Amino acid sequence: MIRPLFLCSVLALTGCQGVKVAAPAQTDLSSGLVRRTEAGPPPGPSGTCWAQDITPAIIESVTEQTIATPAKLGPDGEVLRPATYRTSVQQKIVKDRDEVWFTTPCDNQLTLEFVATLQRALKARGLYLQPLTGQMDTTTQDAIRRYQEPLGLDSNILSLGAAQSLGIVAGDFRALPVEAEAAAADPDAAADQIAAEVANSLQ
Repeated sequence: MIRPLFLCSVLALTGCQGVKVAAPAQTDLSSGLVRRTEAGPPPGPSGTCWAQDITPAIIESVTEQTIATPAKLGPDGEVLRPATYRTSVQQKIVKDRDEVWFTTPCDNQLTLEFVATLQRALKARGLYLQPLTGQMDTTTQDAIRRYQEPLGLDSNILSLGAAQSLGIVAGDFRALPVEAEAAAADPDAAADQIAAEVANSLQ
C-alpha cells in the first residue's frame, strides 16, 4: 500500500510543478499622464484636482575632433607631415523637456491623518523610514518619488493613481485601514488610532 501512495504523491507533485502562477500586475502610472499644448490643467469632472510636473531637458556637451589638414605622405608612404585636428564642442539634447499633468488628492484631503496613513503605507514598503508625523515634508515627498518612479511617474507629488495603488481612498482617510477589518467595522476608531500614533511619534 505504501508504493501506490508514493506514486500518487510524485504524480501530484509533478502536476503542481507544471502550473505557472502569474505575478500580480503593477500599476502603470504613466497611463494617467496628460500632455497639453494649451496652458492650464486639463478639463475634467468637477472636483478633480490636477498636479503639474516638469522635467527639464537634459543637455550634454559632446566633444568631437575633425581633420583640419590631412597628413602629407611621401612616395614611399612615409608621413612627411602629420595631420592636424580641430576640436569642437557641441551641445546636444539627450532628453527633451517634459511637462505632464496628473490627478492628485486635493489639498483639503491631505489632512494630518491622511498623510500619516500615507507615511505608514510607504514605511511598510521600506520607502519611508522616519516616525509618522502627518506632515508632507521632504522626506515623505522623497519616499513618494521612490514609490512612483518605477511605476512610470518621476514626481514627488502624490498622484491619485499611486494613492489608490497604496490602498488609500483619497478624500476619506478613514477608509484606509489601520487593520482592514477593524477600519471597515469602525472607521472612526481607525481614524482615532492613526491620530494617536501620530501624537505618540511626535512626543
